[in-house]
Amino acid sequence: MTTVAPATPAQVPSLPDAGHRPSFGNIMAAEWTKIRSVRSTVWTIIAFTVVTIGFTALITWLTESNWYGPHAAARDASYLSDPIGTILGVGIFLGQLVIGVLGVLVISTEYSTGVIRSSLLAVPRRLHMLAAKVVVFTALLFVVTEIVCFCSFFVGSAILHAHVPVSLSDHNVVRAVIGAGLYLTVIGIWALAIGALIRHSAGAIATALGALFLLPIIGPLLPDSWGAHINAYLPEQAGSTIAHTNQAAGQLLSAWQGFGVLCVWAAVLLAAAAILLRKRDA
Repeated sequence: MTTVAPATPAQVPSLPDAGHRPSFGNIMAAEWTKIRSVRSTVWTIIAFTVVTIGFTALITWLTESNWYGPHAAARDASYLSDPIGTILGVGIFLGQLVIGVLGVLVISTEYSTGVIRSSLLAVPRRLHMLAAKVVVFTALLFVVTEIVCFCSFFVGSAILHAHVPVSLSDHNVVRAVIGAGLYLTVIGIWALAIGALIRHSAGAIATALGALFLLPIIGPLLPDSWGAHINAYLPEQAGSTIAHTNQAAGQLLSAWQGFGVLCVWAAVLLAAAAILLRKRDA
């Protein structure tokens, strides 16, 4: 039988004195401590890095190895018209699923473990707590996703350089690579909002991944008269346009318009999460 030693005063987070409200900077520092001290954050970021860069390298290597195989003409046209979207496509698609899981877990684990009660006790202004979490998580995601996207680009372009010479100085390449990181960052915030709304890890993850994976499959099956418009405004379909070098034929939204639609999705869900956070018990 093991005994648990009592926590020392330095280990126990101090609550604000009566009438004292912590500053927004202190709240962000607390949120950063919570995010970085959770093992799931570290392992999910590692998984995201390995999946995104690894699959980019694998797909581009297989493409390079079978360059003169079947369907070469169609593949060549795809790479020439949209080199970044083609090089990063699979890695970004799989990486967004990992980012979606991370976004949900950042807040849903607080509900499952009961930490949210302590957080709201220390920070009575609930919206400040949510805003600080979003700001800190956004900063973390932006740094991580941009580093991973640029690494993926350099790896993929180096493998395919003999067939598809592409560099950062080419038209729209920098915008597409940076855009890929921006897209993944907003997907993480969008997933965090879903986690705040549902407050249950399994249900929120299923909802987020279902929206990312299943809705783009269902969208094209809708009647052409209105199905194309619905499909174009889905979070994944709209937001991912910013990670492509050129606008595809028949694409309804430009790169920045599509990214703006994704930002609206995230903002609406965050607003709903903020409203419910104020009304619901922890």
